[in-house]
Amino acid sequence: MEAVRQAEANLTVYVHPSNAADVRRAVSRQLSTLLFTYEDRFDGVLLAHEVEVESDKAKIMDGLVPYFGVPVHASMLLFSPQPGMILEGKVEMLGKGSIHAIVLGVFSAAIISDDISETFRFKRRRDGGKFVSKSDKGHEIRKGSMIRFSVKRVDTEMNCHITGSLMPPHTGSMLWLSVHDAEYASEINSGKRKSRDISMKTEHDVQNHTAVNNEDALINSERPHKHRKRNDAAI
Repeated sequence: MEAVRQAEANLTVYVHPSNAADVRRAVSRQLSTLLFTYEDRFDGVLLAHEVEVESDKAKIMDGLVPYFGVPVHASMLLFSPQPGMILEGKVEMLGKGSIHAIVLGVFSAAIISDDISETFRFKRRRDGGKFVSKSDKGHEIRKGSMIRFSVKRVDTEMNCHITGSLMPPHTGSMLWLSVHDAEYASEINSGKRKSRDISMKTEHDVQNHTAVNNEDALINSERPHKHRKRNDAAI
């Protein structure tokens, strides 16, 4: 999935002296408060991270708060969907006017009727209904189907809520596309698709790395993370 990318970042994480006995654990815990939350400075949602403390020297934070800054290098896995990208998701709910799917088991995506190709028609059933292609009845989308769709918009204020489209070519039911769409089938057979089992230990192409550098990053070690909103204490 092209919206998933790896990035490198140089950060300064501020740790409370009470955690000085295990700085590495304290740093990892503070970065973990950012998981599955959109961050402007990373232009994406943090999915996973690995950190390396770069120095045994720390800088005391100015003022009355006794935090000390620890320089770290972070390898991060980010979810950064952009308009025009192709995503995959599982249909959780659908009706005549829309299809709602979940991407990576976390992020919600909605495809409204105007963005569903006219080649599909909705058939209501006791189980909620399904979309069926007019040209091939075997091409259907129902609850539980895995679909491939294009990104139209991304609402970062809603933690990467995605508006999608089934209008572009090579979109629709992944099961049907894997058999009947030559380009998608070739992509699968050539092994170019990334594994759905995301792991920070997976080897990756260095050319696909995105450098994210900010030496002035700040993570407040004691303040709890607030969903979707950032404050002056968060990076």
